[in-house]
Amino acid sequence: YQNKLKLALIGQSIFGQEVYNKLRKEGHKIVGVFTVPDKNGQADPLALAAEKDGTPVFKFPRWRAKGKPIQEVVAAYKSVGAELNVLPFCTQFIPMDVIDCPKHGSIIYHPSILPRHRGASAINWTLIQGDKKAGFTIFWADDGLDTGPILLQRECDVGPNDTVDDLYNRFLFPEGIKAMVEAVHLIADGKAPRIPQPEEGATYEGIQKKENAEISWDQPAAALHNWIRGHDKVPGAWAMIGDQAVTFYGSSLLDASVPAGQELAIKGASRPGLVTKNGLVIFGNDGKMVLVRNLQFEDGKMIPASKYFSTDETTALELTEEEKKMAEDIRAIWKGILSNVAVIEDSTDFFKSGASSMHVVRMLEEIKQKYSGLQLQNEDVYMATKFADFIQMAVRKLRGEDKEEELVIDYVSKHLNNMTVNMPYQCFINGQFISADDGKTYDTINPADGSVIASVSSASLADVDKAVAAAKEAFENGEWGGRLMYRLADLMEEHQEELATIESIDSGAVYTLALKTHVGMSVQTFRYFAGWCDKIQASECGATIPINQARPNHNLTFTKKEPIGVCAIVIPWNYPLMMLAWKSAACLAAGNTLVLKPAQVTPLTSLKFAELSARAGFPKGVINILPGSGGLVGQHLSEHPDVRKVGFTGSTPTGKQIMKSAATNLKKVSLELGGKSPLIIFSDCELDRAVKMGMGAVYFNKGENCIAAGRLFVEESIHDEFVRKVVEEIKKMKIGDPLDRSTDHGPQNHKAHLEKLLQYCETGVKEGATLVYGGRQVRRPGFFMEPTVFTDVEDHMYIAQEESFGPVMVISKFKNGDVEGVLRRANTTEYGLASGVFTKDISKALYISEKLETGTVFINTYNKTDVAAPFGGFKQSGFGKDLGEEALHEYLRTKAITVEY
Repeated sequence: YQNKLKLALIGQSIFGQEVYNKLRKEGHKIVGVFTVPDKNGQADPLALAAEKDGTPVFKFPRWRAKGKPIQEVVAAYKSVGAELNVLPFCTQFIPMDVIDCPKHGSIIYHPSILPRHRGASAINWTLIQGDKKAGFTIFWADDGLDTGPILLQRECDVGPNDTVDDLYNRFLFPEGIKAMVEAVHLIADGKAPRIPQPEEGATYEGIQKKENAEISWDQPAAALHNWIRGHDKVPGAWAMIGDQAVTFYGSSLLDASVPAGQELAIKGASRPGLVTKNGLVIFGNDGKMVLVRNLQFEDGKMIPASKYFSTDETTALELTEEEKKMAEDIRAIWKGILSNVAVIEDSTDFFKSGASSMHVVRMLEEIKQKYSGLQLQNEDVYMATKFADFIQMAVRKLRGEDKEEELVIDYVSKHLNNMTVNMPYQCFINGQFISADDGKTYDTINPADGSVIASVSSASLADVDKAVAAAKEAFENGEWGGRLMYRLADLMEEHQEELATIESIDSGAVYTLALKTHVGMSVQTFRYFAGWCDKIQASECGATIPINQARPNHNLTFTKKEPIGVCAIVIPWNYPLMMLAWKSAACLAAGNTLVLKPAQVTPLTSLKFAELSARAGFPKGVINILPGSGGLVGQHLSEHPDVRKVGFTGSTPTGKQIMKSAATNLKKVSLELGGKSPLIIFSDCELDRAVKMGMGAVYFNKGENCIAAGRLFVEESIHDEFVRKVVEEIKKMKIGDPLDRSTDHGPQNHKAHLEKLLQYCETGVKEGATLVYGGRQVRRPGFFMEPTVFTDVEDHMYIAQEESFGPVMVISKFKNGDVEGVLRRANTTEYGLASGVFTKDISKALYISEKLETGTVFINTYNKTDVAAPFGGFKQSGFGKDLGEEALHEYLRTKAITVEY
């Protein structure tokens, strides 16, 4: 943009101030600012910025009198010689003499997608009417009410629990500033369009004021929620409770069974509300529920709705000298904001003294700069509006006395497997289960029958930021160690049947396998790494090093292992709990904090683990669990500047993307990726054992196993007999309900994966491989697939090169005695996770184990992993190790210290 204009800014607020600053920075000349008079001795932010720069500022209380322009005001305006009027946010009526005066006319910012929601409460009505899209319009002013031609528009999605503040802060404010500047550039360069507003779809709604914000109760829950959030924070939706008007804030739709609580009569409501441990539950005329978090009384006092019936009077704290100093520092901050108040007394009310919501943000930011350890939220100010109350609240937070003793959890409860399983379904951030910031959820499905188990919170970018911030704070100030890890392992063992049941219905794992392996090895892993907590420096992890022996030698160098910081852990869906344990146990033992993203389709055991970690006593923020989209949550964690390590198990393409993202701040990365593990079976093996172990190598956990034998090489002389015995054994396998103790083979993890496996088998047939058995979906509800066997698989075929990650045995012959040939074929893959060999000749077995290019080699066994043995791959199967002492190195950094004495 080359051309610059002389601009008059007409309006007010921080939004106007930011538009002013950006336009000046872009080189446009602000010839005059026309804003509102000072209020309670305080100048508007736009006026403050302009006065500081020496820009002419005019503060007219009005532009018209009795419907006619005030000539003195118009003359003052014309004296600045503007070429364009910019109205970023203006509450005054501006005469057409002024609107049409400049060469280019006037442009106005309006916070709706015109022609919808014309009028002064556009954001409110966007939410009240349940619009799925919000946005803003910059239009050319005319003599109508928000009817002028459109210059540009921008839109955004509306989240199910978004408030006016949410939309404004997330989109309308930052993007609106950019768009105002862009609009001025377009006008300056003669490229600005004038698109007439259509009348179709046009609406006009009046200004929402407190008196017309009363809640009408004969509506569905969704409409009640939209009404409350559409008035949050200004002017506030209210209802009569007892003899006073009570304002409702922080609503969200509640999709659960009716919780326990104490009834609260509300005037006009056909059904009493319920004061519960999480807030006030109200009911729509459709029987559905809305949860309200906060209530505000007529005197301005705000309380958590859960405390409505609480009669406890908190005893005033006696402050230490340090706390008294903090109180005086905060008093000075209040004085800087409330400049119209002569003295900040203990009884001074922040809002009654003239402060507004924008001053809340300023005040908290100034306090944060001085006292970074004091974590305050906007709502804290509304709940303690008087200075003395605010100081008491701040001191309690600083001391940690505000922490709730009880862990509040909303469960989805089901009676399954002869027990009641209680499953958390919300994000776990900073020691609390909370809904996603934008309220989004998704359904997690039982693969045995396709039914919905629960609607789980789907974490947003804001939730990632909160979780990382909590983990960073806990890393810098928290304490934990082996005692807590042992306690957590004990709790996991106490709840092993419940964990195994959840794992089974969420992932499709056969219950007996889930109990022994998924849960059993997870408990072992935590106990193993708990034992390392006090031994890291005593092992070779830290060392003393001789240096420079020239005399006199008065130097000593030693190394020290330190934790890295905040670690992001992203795990797959095949072993949800065990993969969590393999990575998080080493991470915690090394002294790090973590933010873990479970696979989107299997979040439930991770969230149950979060509950047990809190009950074990882990400090808030040490462990955070974020269910949701890998493309959103996983990507943001990989890029986040405060995350110092990413541990990932999953596909190779995703691993490559994580490496790219981690380069933003050169994070440490460990990757356990795809595999196509070769299993070589020689004729001199113990055949029945090779058949049994070979089937386990393929069909263990329905084939959803990272080290599954993706390709079997069977020596020619025993090939046919091996295949015949495998098919005989497959026919004995029971396919069915994973909770049935006699089931051998459960459902595939999710529908899309089943469809992918069926396509995999179709490809094998088309390429000429022989389908000996299976290859089809089982005819029953759920995502079941027959165990499958292919023979005559040639090296060039797709199924010879790519893993199925399912119950598909891919068999190729090799010539009798051709050791070198079969080794060459086994290594002709870009993967290198695991491999196996069956032979009675131990010399041959050891020779082959040296030549196989994989991170793990099994000899006359398979799937034999142990918590003390390192696990990880070569080549495109990744790098870094899980389990064993080597896993600790993935979560530690080495510092060298040299001392002269």
